[in-house]
Amino acid sequence: MITEVSILPIQSVYSIDNHIITATVLNEEPLLMKFDRVLSDEECQALIDSAASRLEKSKLANKEVSQIRTSSGMFFDENESPLITIIENRISSLMHVPIVHAEGLQVLKYEPGQEFKEHYDFFGSNNPSSDNNRMSTLIIYLNDVEEGGETTFPSLEITVKPVKGSAVYFEYFYSNQALNELTLHSGKPVIRGEKWVTTQWMRKQRIREC
Repeated sequence: MITEVSILPIQSVYSIDNHIITATVLNEEPLLMKFDRVLSDEECQALIDSAASRLEKSKLANKEVSQIRTSSGMFFDENESPLITIIENRISSLMHVPIVHAEGLQVLKYEPGQEFKEHYDFFGSNNPSSDNNRMSTLIIYLNDVEEGGETTFPSLEITVKPVKGSAVYFEYFYSNQALNELTLHSGKPVIRGEKWVTTQWMRKQRIREC
């Protein structure tokens, strides 16, 4: 259950199952927001520890390895542990989309020089998955990056710095395709240290069983 505690001109504070999250609107249309304190330090480390031994070279949505995306990653199974269930339910409340619309929770690791070049998260019209397209994305940063690794939205001239436990949220379900295309984004190369994130994509229609 999500309860709004207070509202400021561009900032809101939410309590989700007694977990306090601050939300700041960075752009109104398409909606782009930054959330602080989505995950605790302990939850961030637990996700990293759970994912570390299961990482493989990242692929694009079409299952192909590409130099567009040079990280390593893995997907958790639905409700595979109490931790994943808690985090997925919190994310569902934060994104205002039922969990049955969620893809599997993904963890990515970027080492120095690795990046995710400019791309869209929604599927193109020629992709079979566009019949049940993605509608929104939440990227949660699991650690503080020494240098680099920012998430950038070049068309909106917005850059978000990775901060442990914080997240960036954006949506792209608009009937005006030009608005959707403004969500073009990238993960800049890591310069020093490493970058860990967990990502949740939501679809327009359900993809999970109850």
